[in-house]
Amino acid sequence: QVQLVESGGGLVQPGESLTLSCAPSGGILGIYFNAWYRQTPGKERELVASVVSGKYINYIDAVKGRFTISVDNDKNTMYLLMDNLKPEDTATYICNADIRPSLYSRFQNYWGQGTQVVVSS
Repeated sequence: QVQLVESGGGLVQPGESLTLSCAPSGGILGIYFNAWYRQTPGKERELVASVVSGKYINYIDAVKGRFTISVDNDKNTMYLLMDNLKPEDTATYICNADIRPSLYSRFQNYWGQGTQVVVSS
């Protein structure tokens, strides 16, 4: 019953900051964090930031210079530091990872349930 869970969302004013976290809900054998996405009702899910092989990082132009993705392997947690937030950043933020739940399972792709970020004055 492993789940991928995000936290840290909230309501902030433009220019403020938030740090999002993503971690598995229980014991696992292994995890490879992939990316943060965001989604607004009526729009397709948008890739925000990705980390490949734990070290190659990419951001979409809209968040470059403002967002920072990182992974703490010891804590099995992926973070998204969001600085200078703008109203356009308002969305549900969702993390994605490949997880091996146990010895009896292979790696599978997981999506979190999402954490809501609202940027408004």
